[in-house]
Amino acid sequence: MKKYQCTVCGYVYDEEKGCPDQGIAPGTKWEDVPDDFVCPECGAAKDAFELMQ
Repeated sequence: MKKYQCTVCGYVYDEEKGCPDQGIAPGTKWEDVPDDFVCPECGAAKDAFELMQ
């Protein structure tokens, strides 16, 4: 599974863990995360996230 990092604050979205606080179940792939997702730490939009290498 992949990880995506917020370029604003550094929060990491881990597909394996999801984001239960926002109703995103563990195992949810980034492309399946709703477009209106915002960073739980700073509120940045989904397009502010980049794939971690």
